[in-house]
Amino acid sequence: MIPVILSGGSGTRLWPLSRSSYPKQFIGVTEERTMFQLTLARLAGLPDVQAPLVVGNENHRFILGEQLHAVGVKPHAILLEPVGRNTAPAIAAAAAAASAQGADPLLLVLAADHVIADTPAFHQAIAAGVAAAEAGALVTFGIVPTAPETGYGYIQVADRVEGISAVAVSAFVEKPDLETARRYLADGRHLWNSGMFLFKASVLLAELERFSPAVVKAARESVAQARSDLDFIRLDKEAFSASPEDSIDYAVMEKSDKVKVVPLSAGWSDVGAWGAVWDVATKDAEGNAARGDVWLQGVKNSYVRADHRLVAAIGLDNVMIVETSDAVLVASKESVQEVKKIVDRLKAAKRPEAALHREVFRPWGSYDSIDHAERYQVKRITVNPGQKLSVQMHHHRAEHWVVVSGTAKVWLGDKEVLLTENQSTYIPVGVVHALENPGKIPLELIEVQSGAYLGEDDIVRFEDRYGRA
Repeated sequence: MIPVILSGGSGTRLWPLSRSSYPKQFIGVTEERTMFQLTLARLAGLPDVQAPLVVGNENHRFILGEQLHAVGVKPHAILLEPVGRNTAPAIAAAAAAASAQGADPLLLVLAADHVIADTPAFHQAIAAGVAAAEAGALVTFGIVPTAPETGYGYIQVADRVEGISAVAVSAFVEKPDLETARRYLADGRHLWNSGMFLFKASVLLAELERFSPAVVKAARESVAQARSDLDFIRLDKEAFSASPEDSIDYAVMEKSDKVKVVPLSAGWSDVGAWGAVWDVATKDAEGNAARGDVWLQGVKNSYVRADHRLVAAIGLDNVMIVETSDAVLVASKESVQEVKKIVDRLKAAKRPEAALHREVFRPWGSYDSIDHAERYQVKRITVNPGQKLSVQMHHHRAEHWVVVSGTAKVWLGDKEVLLTENQSTYIPVGVVHALENPGKIPLELIEVQSGAYLGEDDIVRFEDRYGRA
């Protein structure tokens, strides 16, 4: 069995914590470990499980690599999608890659951003689906509903759900209205559609050939023409882009007669909005879930998260408050689904807060934009041990670097200098330069940029060990 971890989502409904450049699966939403890392940890103890095959957005490739490394997981492969095409092409590409050289493994397809509280129950459900998948079924996992939820699609079965076994699916049902959802909850024949699957690679590809041949054709060609880049496999852009943009449900699950569902009752949540985060969080006697430096007075049934400063709230009920370094969200619990509209407005206004955190991660480390005005910008730069920024120059800005801690190896034109704590250097406009941390501890420095234009696109790269353009 090869786990296939889908990690390409943007997670805009958990803004401002989740941004398109650093979405929720890579953030510690429910605890210190990220949701992606929790998904990996959940695989421990499954019998005959191989290293995971991760499918991700190429813009997140270094985040993926770093988070895998942090928990000591060496993946089967990391497939990079050149463009987003929904779940059907992503899973088809994973199946094509996993079945190379004639292999035909079971694929356990999981999202990277789900919460599952009861891992043993999760393992039990997977075990219940293995025999059906080995026999040629497309197995999905249906969550036993605990409320009349209108935000999920449903899977209908013939009889009331009893026990844990793979049963035939009668129908896939779209997201219902509240009255219909209450009826589904009462009749016991409807399960929430979790978006988790188990099947043989060959069976999935054969069923896609029947119902969505363009998807599987594009997937196979994109894998066949893929190229290796460090630890990543870059799917061919032209071939992958030719695929229809379909979900796996629409492309095959709703059409195939081979589909079976295993009921799963394991404290599952897709954590799709701040209300869902409150649902799964530990709460105090007043129904509040707080994280960070939070002080509450007369507050009930609320979620308050403070990541960078003290947050105090007084006399509130059913409110979500989320503080980050550059944005604060305050919303009623009933309105948290509207967060996406705020993100859309920020994108339309070309506000960086829609996509980026103040701290931006790079393959060599990170930088934090501390201050900026019309003709200057101040950043705190962290370079990890042994890492090096690209050899580059700028047309519009000069830079002044001050080392706070660690050791910096700096190239300025044809000169090489070594700087330590409290030493500094100046890089004039147009001078080719590079920065490396040759030491064993992180290099911390303050960068002051000055000039008429300070955008991140004012970089001309001459050499880059990470393969960036």
